[in-house]
Amino acid sequence: GSVAICKTPELLRMLLASGMNAGATLTRAAQRFVHPLLLESLGATPVYGGMWADEGGEPHDVFGHLDPAQNADVMAMVPATANALAKLAHGLADDMASTQALAFGGPFVIAPAMNQRLWEAPATRENWEILKRRGCICIEPGLGCMACGEEGRGRLPDIEEILYHVLRAVGPGDLKGRRVL
Repeated sequence: GSVAICKTPELLRMLLASGMNAGATLTRAAQRFVHPLLLESLGATPVYGGMWADEGGEPHDVFGHLDPAQNADVMAMVPATANALAKLAHGLADDMASTQALAFGGPFVIAPAMNQRLWEAPATRENWEILKRRGCICIEPGLGCMACGEEGRGRLPDIEEILYHVLRAVGPGDLKGRRVL
């Protein structure tokens, strides 16, 4: 989990204000910071928890792990922890979020947030490079003071930057290749 998840309601509001529909999937760790009801109240639909009812999942969502692959134009992992990057890079699917990510074949935006020591760890850097080579839209983490009080690179990128990459991923690209003065 990452304390940076407290910034995701703002991102959700901006996505909805842009005319997009948005759902959310909260890992067990994420649910320690943000309750699913908050995202539902702001308009996220659906909001997934665990794969199974005893993990915060809904019994009627038998195929929730396939929902983004079947219904979403873009998927974003915000914030992506070191653990999430490792799962994505190595195809691990042991919870709802990682299973949805593995099944999704469209544009995938990743916005990491973690302590600078975790960000600079050789395994994390290698996982990041794997994801970039696979074509994920990887937004570099920000630089500054983190929740733990340390300074360095690892902060969640600005919400506006994440919004830009999500919208660009689903945009028509009608100005791509053109020069504008």
